[in-house]
Amino acid sequence: MTRRFDLLIFDWDGTLADSTALITSSIQLAFADAGLPVPSRRDASFVIGYGLSDAMQHLAPQASTTQIARIVEAYKHHYLARDGEIALFEGVQDALAHYRQAGYQLAVATGKSRRGLDRVLDQTGLGVCFDATRCADECHSKPHPQMIEELLEVLEVDTSRAVMVGDTTHDLQMAVNANTASLAVSYGAHPREDLAAMAPLGLFDSFTELDSWLRKHG
Repeated sequence: MTRRFDLLIFDWDGTLADSTALITSSIQLAFADAGLPVPSRRDASFVIGYGLSDAMQHLAPQASTTQIARIVEAYKHHYLARDGEIALFEGVQDALAHYRQAGYQLAVATGKSRRGLDRVLDQTGLGVCFDATRCADECHSKPHPQMIEELLEVLEVDTSRAVMVGDTTHDLQMAVNANTASLAVSYGAHPREDLAAMAPLGLFDSFTELDSWLRKHG
């Protein structure tokens, strides 16, 4: 069967790594440390995928630059204290190895910082799987299309031959803005109904379901 895509672009948190709960709780603890109103779980989950400062500014639009910086530092403290506990979703490692063997190019477009992504790629051993990666501190934050556009350029792939895989509406809107296809997973940060409203090519309730679709239709 003719392959539909040449490039698979993955979000990291909530798509490949089971980190949504830790990110959400770390945001809430950071706001408590700063003495600011603690965002709800839904609101804290909504900003996953944004760059860190952008996420905190979205949750506290009236906060000063100094306050945002304090929240960011508090978040890093709480997150880094437990990031070693984060596991990949079941099947991720084997699936990525299969995609590489099948001839796909693989990339990551993430709201993590470059330092944060490099750390988890080293921890998981997945750095060797990806041909290119882009992070929020070196590009515009999602849903701006810059991450995807740069990946397409450096890997020399046409927009019609790439697909973005993510767990947030920010990922899906970034794909729309970059004129690429998208696939959504419902086990991460954003509610299933919000993802469905973005009309991705597919919406999956587990990484295993996503992997099966990519092997048959990707």
